[in-house]
Amino acid sequence: MCVFSLQNEDLEILNSEYGKNVIKLLRIRRDGKKHCIKDVEACVHLRLDSVKEYTEGDNSAIIPTDTMKNTVIALAKCNGIKTIEQFALDICNHFISSFCHVVYVKVYIQEAPWQRLEKNGVPHIHSFIFVPEGIRFCEVEQCQNGCPLIFSGIKDLKLKKTTQSGFEGFYKDKYTTILETSDRVLSAELFCKWCYGGCQDIDFDCVWDTVHESVLEAFSGPLDCGEYSPSYQKTVNNIQMLILARVPQIGEVEVILNNIHYQVIDLKKLGLTNEKEVLIPVETPYGSCTCVLRRKRCLEEQD
Repeated sequence: MCVFSLQNEDLEILNSEYGKNVIKLLRIRRDGKKHCIKDVEACVHLRLDSVKEYTEGDNSAIIPTDTMKNTVIALAKCNGIKTIEQFALDICNHFISSFCHVVYVKVYIQEAPWQRLEKNGVPHIHSFIFVPEGIRFCEVEQCQNGCPLIFSGIKDLKLKKTTQSGFEGFYKDKYTTILETSDRVLSAELFCKWCYGGCQDIDFDCVWDTVHESVLEAFSGPLDCGEYSPSYQKTVNNIQMLILARVPQIGEVEVILNNIHYQVIDLKKLGLTNEKEVLIPVETPYGSCTCVLRRKRCLEEQD
C-alpha cells in the first residue's frame, strides 16, 4: 500500500463547525390561571475564528456543547419564547456578543404543534391538544458584525384531496406505463421554507399563519368546488405564487411536495364494483417536486 505525505499548504479547510443537537424543552408562561406553552427542539452550531482544536488538538477556544445546551435553557428561562424566530435570534445574539472568537452561529428550532383545547368555542386555561397541522420551524444564521439571516418554515404537513386532480399530456416513451387521468387522488406531504428579505419588526406569528393558510387554500381551492390541479408541479407553483402575493416580507420561498400515489383495488373477484371508492396507498416509490421561487428584486439587490 502506498502512503502519500500531504503538507498543510496542500489542503484547505472549507468549513469547521460543531454544536449541540436536539435540545428539547417545554417553556410555560403563567399569566394567573391562564398558561401558555412552547414545546421546542433546538440545534445550535458555532464556527470559531481558528481551527486549532481540529488541526492541533488545542481545546482552549472550544465552548463546550454542554455550555451551549445550558445557554439555550437559561435564555428560555430569562427571555421566554415569544416566537421560535425571536428565540433563535436571542441565541445567536448571545454567542456573537459574548464570545469574540465566535465568527458564525447557526440555530435551528422546531416547535411541537400544541393547540389550546377548546369546547364550544371556549378555550381551556391550561390544557392543550397535539394537532398535526404541520410542524413550525425556523433557521437563523449570523456572522460576527453581520445581520442575521432568518428562515421560517412548515414541514410534515400532510394534505389530500379526492378529486380535482389529474395528469395528462405528459411525455411518453417505450418505458411509459402510466395512464393519463383527469380524476385522481392527490395526496402529498409538504415542506415549505421561506427567507425574509432583510425586514425589521416582523410579526413572525402572523406571517406563519398567513403562509399556512395560503398553502391550504392553494392546494385545495374554494370550499364549495375546489380547484383543478393538472400536476403536482403546478400545485407547487400555485402555493408559492399565493404566498409571495400575500406576504411582501418574504423574498424567497422553497416548496417540496412529495406525492403519495393511490391505486384503485380491483374488487371483481369479490363480486363487487369499485368506482374509485376503495384505494390503497403506494408508499414507495413516490414522486417529489422541488422549486425555489424568488422575487427578481432580491437578485438585483444582491448584484
